[in-house]
Amino acid sequence: MRIGIVNDLAGVAALLQRVVSDDPAHRVVWIALNGAEAIELCAKETPDLILMDMLMPAMDGVETTRRIMASTPCAILIVSGSVRVNAGKIFEAMGHGALDAVDTPWLGGGRIEEGAEPLLAKIATISRLVADKRGRRSVAEPGDRAAQERRHDRLIAIGASAGGPAVLATLLRDLPKDFPAAVVIVQHVDQQFAAGMATWLNQIAALPVRVAVEGDRPTIGEVLLAGTSDHLTLKTADRVGYTADPIDYVYRPSVDVFFHSACRLWRGDVVGVLLTGMGRDGALGLKALRDRGHYTIAQDQATSAVYGMPKAAATINAAVDILPSGRIAAKLIDVLMART
Repeated sequence: MRIGIVNDLAGVAALLQRVVSDDPAHRVVWIALNGAEAIELCAKETPDLILMDMLMPAMDGVETTRRIMASTPCAILIVSGSVRVNAGKIFEAMGHGALDAVDTPWLGGGRIEEGAEPLLAKIATISRLVADKRGRRSVAEPGDRAAQERRHDRLIAIGASAGGPAVLATLLRDLPKDFPAAVVIVQHVDQQFAAGMATWLNQIAALPVRVAVEGDRPTIGEVLLAGTSDHLTLKTADRVGYTADPIDYVYRPSVDVFFHSACRLWRGDVVGVLLTGMGRDGALGLKALRDRGHYTIAQDQATSAVYGMPKAAATINAAVDILPSGRIAAKLIDVLMART
């Protein structure tokens, strides 16, 4: 994998180069000491992955990410001194298309392999994601149609990845506090700051947002957010939980896993929404929902920070409607009113 490094501290940049170069599968193609230099170098040679610093003078990692994703999009991993402390800015960067975040390696006199393990694990996951062009043919088989006893329960199932936090903030901001449906969100996000994301969204949304825990019941007027690297799934008709399977799936938590479980087990109306993100996760699950007669939405290309997941859904005709991010909330309200 060809990797670019952006960090205003030359010593940290050199450390990151050393960590990455220990794996012969990776090669550092350039190092930028500020955001403007990174944009210029990326235009000359766009790497497969950029390790992006967050706090830099003049132009921080949020703005640098925004400009790179607008001009020469590629995979971006935020490497921050403290993911927890900088969670707000990290969510902003993810809103512009950054894939994930990890703490800067701290060697502390130990072996480099130990201190760099979290970073290398993130790079390995993104490497698989970048290489995954075909996606999976199936995650779970939909259940028998006769088992789908329709009630008036409504579930809004939302999947998102790169660029998702900003769109989710817009969508949840526009939903009223008396919104007549349960909402479950599967956003590709590291479990160490899922709670921070829930807190951040809570400050924006009229509906309460919290991380889903084992055995939770999706409830009208509440938003549940997937909160671990295991997959969130419906385990019964009205209870969610987590599962490690499929273990080898590159998307964690997987949108497809949750969509398929909703298709199989939820006994009321489901509205599936697939937002911006790299790869194909969620497309097959959205198609399964549509084939079962549920209403489905995919975000359009113009408003997607990364037009991968919704594009995959559009390609297989999984979406009833393809909408810009700013119109999705209003459409959800209209759909639910029509089905009252």
